[in-house]
Amino acid sequence: MNRIICVCGPTAVGKTKYAIELAKAVNGEVVSADSMQLYKFMDIGSAKPTAEEQAEVRHHLVDFVDPRSGFSVAEYQAAAKAAINDIFSRSKVPVISGGTGLYISSLIYEMDFAGAPRDDGFRERLEGLAKERGKEYVHGLLRELDPEAAERIHPNNLKKLIRAIEVAESTGRGIPAFEESFRPTGDYGYALIGLMRDRQELYDRIDRRVDLLVEMGLEEEIKRLLEMGLTADDISMKGIGYKEIIGYFNGEYDFDEAVRLVKRNTRHYAKRQMTWLRRYKEMRWVNLSELDETAAMAEILAIAGKQRS
Repeated sequence: MNRIICVCGPTAVGKTKYAIELAKAVNGEVVSADSMQLYKFMDIGSAKPTAEEQAEVRHHLVDFVDPRSGFSVAEYQAAAKAAINDIFSRSKVPVISGGTGLYISSLIYEMDFAGAPRDDGFRERLEGLAKERGKEYVHGLLRELDPEAAERIHPNNLKKLIRAIEVAESTGRGIPAFEESFRPTGDYGYALIGLMRDRQELYDRIDRRVDLLVEMGLEEEIKRLLEMGLTADDISMKGIGYKEIIGYFNGEYDFDEAVRLVKRNTRHYAKRQMTWLRRYKEMRWVNLSELDETAAMAEILAIAGKQRS
């Protein structure tokens, strides 16, 4: 059976470098699993692979979506699987690189996002009810339609409440628990490689990278995006690094505070990524703080040769 190799880990851990080296070693191509790097024009804030890095091996799903458009997990799954099949068709190995947990899950598990069709009018009505009567009222509506989903979803999580009601109303069946989606895909085998570093080293790398992104022109990049018509309401502009600088532009705080917030929020995000990635029982971890580059690469290659096939 064909196999994909996933190189996962928190932001700033070093995924890009090792994914490229792995792809070169196994005759592979890289498929991004990063929810920000897929946007066009957002090169600096997303820490996108450089042109030189992308020239080393072919990359897929980088510079893929206009930031003025929405992009769902279902759309990502379809595009990534199409790229994976294309890579297989040329007798190469897909190397998935990224830290967006739901994107990775959509590729290694049988996750059906077909569900219910989106109904913006229905969603607006439920949002109106939440404003008029409170989120608890909307939670009560879900409890009547899908008691199990209501148990799982917190009353304050309005977005999930509305989606669960939408699914229950239009399909007549409840939305499945996330854990129920943990059935390995039958499309291909996979290896899961998790890159990690000691916490303080990772946090120092995050701080240094944010400083570098500022030096590279993060502020100017965001100005250009705003001139293109993007606003703080666009999903793409809610990414860390973008929303904080927009706050500075809006006069909410000075530039030094914006940079401090980017660093803090990125550290918090890295912690959430690790929490998510540790849920994968098949993940084999490589602590880059304990190995030099040669030893780390040898361990990554050893793991890539094992696991589910």
